[in-house]
Amino acid sequence: MKTLIFPLSLVAASALLSGCAHRHDEQSSEQIQQNFVPGLGEFMAQTAARHAKLWFAGQARNWPLAAYEVDELHEGLEDAGRYHPSHKHIKEPVPALIAAHLDQPLASLEQAIAARDPQAFVEHYDKLTEACNSCHRQTEFGFNVVVRPTSNPFTNQAFGTSE
Repeated sequence: MKTLIFPLSLVAASALLSGCAHRHDEQSSEQIQQNFVPGLGEFMAQTAARHAKLWFAGQARNWPLAAYEVDELHEGLEDAGRYHPSHKHIKEPVPALIAAHLDQPLASLEQAIAARDPQAFVEHYDKLTEACNSCHRQTEFGFNVVVRPTSNPFTNQAFGTSE
């Protein structure tokens, strides 16, 4: 009986400690998730991806996807301003910069998409691109030049539509 009690005690103790460790990991993970905020660079990298996807959706005349990408651009830029009201050496508040540079070009692009107008889409897409570059120049990030994408990095997404 003694030989059986010791191994069973070890198993019970291990299970108890394992459960405590697991609970600690869950709490740490939850705390990390609650406190994690992507850097402004991560928001801008996602913005660049949305900008490219928007181009390919517009070129394919997939207007629902283009509208979705513009909405995602709005959300991401809003989050960037909310979580990074200031950044490094930028003198102006980030939300004000975003609004001043991007609100009008995005609104014009939304209108072109709603009208399903490919020519207006290209015109306003280029204005959005210039607005991004204007903001970069104003904030001394002018080395980060945004352009129309020339090749599709999203080979796992179909941009055409069956409409």
